[in-house]
Amino acid sequence: MEETQKEAPLLTPILRWFMLAMVLANISGDMGMMLTPLYLSNMGASITEIGFVFTILSVVSLVLQVFGGWVSDSIGRLKAIAIGSVGGVVGSFLIVLAPTWQWLILALVISRIPRAMVGPSFGAFIAENSKEENRGRVYGITDMIYQICGIVGPPLGGFLAGQYGYKLMFLVAAILYSLAAGLRIWMATTMTSARSVGSQDLSWNSFKLSIRMLVGMIAGGGILTWIFLTDGIRDAAYSLSREIEPLYLEQIGGLSTQEIGMVWSVFSIAMLFTPMISGRLSDRHGERVPISMGFFFIFVAFSIFLNVTGFLPFVVVWVIFGLGVGLLSPAYSSLISKVVPHDKLGAFNGIFYGSIGLLALPAPYLGTLMWEKISPRAPFFVAAVVSFLTIFPIWFKFKVPEKTDAAGQEAAG
Repeated sequence: MEETQKEAPLLTPILRWFMLAMVLANISGDMGMMLTPLYLSNMGASITEIGFVFTILSVVSLVLQVFGGWVSDSIGRLKAIAIGSVGGVVGSFLIVLAPTWQWLILALVISRIPRAMVGPSFGAFIAENSKEENRGRVYGITDMIYQICGIVGPPLGGFLAGQYGYKLMFLVAAILYSLAAGLRIWMATTMTSARSVGSQDLSWNSFKLSIRMLVGMIAGGGILTWIFLTDGIRDAAYSLSREIEPLYLEQIGGLSTQEIGMVWSVFSIAMLFTPMISGRLSDRHGERVPISMGFFFIFVAFSIFLNVTGFLPFVVVWVIFGLGVGLLSPAYSSLISKVVPHDKLGAFNGIFYGSIGLLALPAPYLGTLMWEKISPRAPFFVAAVVSFLTIFPIWFKFKVPEKTDAAGQEAAG
């Protein structure tokens, strides 16, 4: 009798396999993510050329994400992820083989294919395999598991690059990603989502209809409009500095390659402590509470970042960053899943984050110009100010409609 009354586990078996594949793939990605700007610099690219490379990658990601989200809605999450993973395997090995930084651009472009397919599918797949009353906690626990990637990947990548060179490090990452791709292909051919999508036609007409409907939702003046505006401005501000962070840590902060990997591992360890708190706060008090708290933590972290050098002070900075970012992700995912129909979540994530990417399109290049023309600290100062100002519209506008209104919105969709 006691057995039957036990609360069902938050993660179903299919979610456990899904997260195992995500962890393997993202350990691979995190090994090289923070070191890619250093790798480009090592191959002869200047600071503005590095900014130009990441601007190109932003354009590619924007186009691919919109397409990837629609494919996910049309053929199903697991199949879309498996297809994207094949592109990831190709891109990973091309990064190893690239002879110059110009050729590396092609490899990095191809490696964006899995992000375009997996990114829009990730949150949608979790929403389909969880209940609304505990979805915040499910996003919280999946985010906690996800942090294994950041704990293991950056220090492993930093160690391998420092001891054996970038080529060998990226080779190990490519092999690890191939294992994840194999697991995803196996899942796509043997498993089905609890609330499976994939009933839409994979046609140009269905693509246009989905995009038209979702653009209307984003531009409709409701909560999705405010999410889009605040997240777009924030992402544009962060993109000024995101790709040059490793260069700042190395050239201004005085950190070695291994130490850069370590601070990002510390970031992920710190993130372990807040996703479940974020999920519980979202389920009980609404998503605006953890989101506002998260941006305040990020503001504090940037404020300290601008005034310190050396390994230990940056460890403190990345602990605060980790606590803040850990509060954001589950709450954002939970909020979006409550106001967007599930059969459109993939396309919505694609167009939503693609549109935000459009706002941030020139930011990586502008950030490197600010570095050269004003000060290396200038892009990070802008990010700090935006983090603080974003809190006010979030607190007043991020309110989920009452259940009846939400249901009507979904029916209208």
